[in-house]
Amino acid sequence: MKLGYTIAPGRGETNLLLAEIAERFEARGVRIVGTLQIDTNRSDGHKCDMDVKVLPAGKIIRISQDLGKASRGCRLDMDALETAVADTEAALVNGADLLLINKFGKHEAEGRGFRNVIAEALARDIPVLAGVNNLNHDAFLEFCGDVAEELPADPAAIEKWLTETLPVEADAG
Repeated sequence: MKLGYTIAPGRGETNLLLAEIAERFEARGVRIVGTLQIDTNRSDGHKCDMDVKVLPAGKIIRISQDLGKASRGCRLDMDALETAVADTEAALVNGADLLLINKFGKHEAEGRGFRNVIAEALARDIPVLAGVNNLNHDAFLEFCGDVAEELPADPAAIEKWLTETLPVEADAG
C-alpha cells in the first residue's frame, strides 16, 4: 500500500501543486483518477468559488455554495461533493495507476467524502496521493494509521515519490 500526502503552506497552494503534478504525469500516460480543486476569485468580495475537476474525464463540479456576504458557516455543498465522490468511485472501477484526491477535508475527517474511495484504491493496490490541510491532519493520520508518508510540498519531491511508487509501465515517460 502506497499512500502519500502533502500539506502546502499557503491558501490554495496544495491545489496548484497537485494540478501541476497531475498535468506532468498525465502527459506521461499515467491513468489518474480523482479530483483537482479549482478556486476562482469573485469580483463581489465574497470568498472564492470552489470547483473540482473529476479525473480522468474532466467534469467540473461546483462544490461551494453562495450563502451570502454575512454568512459564517461552511460553504461546502455536500451533495455536490458526494457527486464528485461517486464519479471518482465509478472511474476507479475502470482501473487507474494513481488516485489523486485534492483534499482530505472536514467531510472526510467526519467519516464521509473520499474515505471509502481511498480505502478501495489501497485495497486494489493503487497508489494514493492526497492533499491534507493542517485542520484535518490529525484526523487523516487517525484514518490511515502509519501507512501514510508525508511528502514535502515540492513538485520535485512528489514527482520522485510517484516515480518510485507507480508501476513501471505507468511511468514510461
